[in-house]
Amino acid sequence: MQNKKGKIIAVCSAPKKGMIKHEIGEGTLIEGIGLGGDAHAGFMHRQVSLISMEDIRTMMAKLPNLVPGSFAENLTTDGFDLGQLKIGDRLKVGETLLEVSQIGKECHSHCEVFKQTGECIMPKKGLFTKVIKGGKVRCGDTIEFA
Repeated sequence: MQNKKGKIIAVCSAPKKGMIKHEIGEGTLIEGIGLGGDAHAGFMHRQVSLISMEDIRTMMAKLPNLVPGSFAENLTTDGFDLGQLKIGDRLKVGETLLEVSQIGKECHSHCEVFKQTGECIMPKKGLFTKVIKGGKVRCGDTIEFA
């Protein structure tokens, strides 16, 4: 296990599915639903998506204009190894509690990143969680094992 704590460096949302999410600074995670106001809220067990800035940086070598939200993730992390997690692990993020429900997701319609580079990190690096305890989540919040 690497770092036990990391930071949330972006909270991202989009009003419609299929759009790149944009940084909103803070949001409310709703128990059993997801990020309030986000198009993917309420979607089965994939309520909140996470990806690490470290993984985004690896793709920036091919596509330098990538930013948090480019992979339609809700939370972008830094300094916390998401790859160490397994289904059922729980995370404390700010005042919220999340449970890992899925690792990776097939890129069905090939996102914009895939169209431009021929690959996407979401199928292997993306992480999905259920909201066990809701509350505010903000840039700068700590992410750690619960």
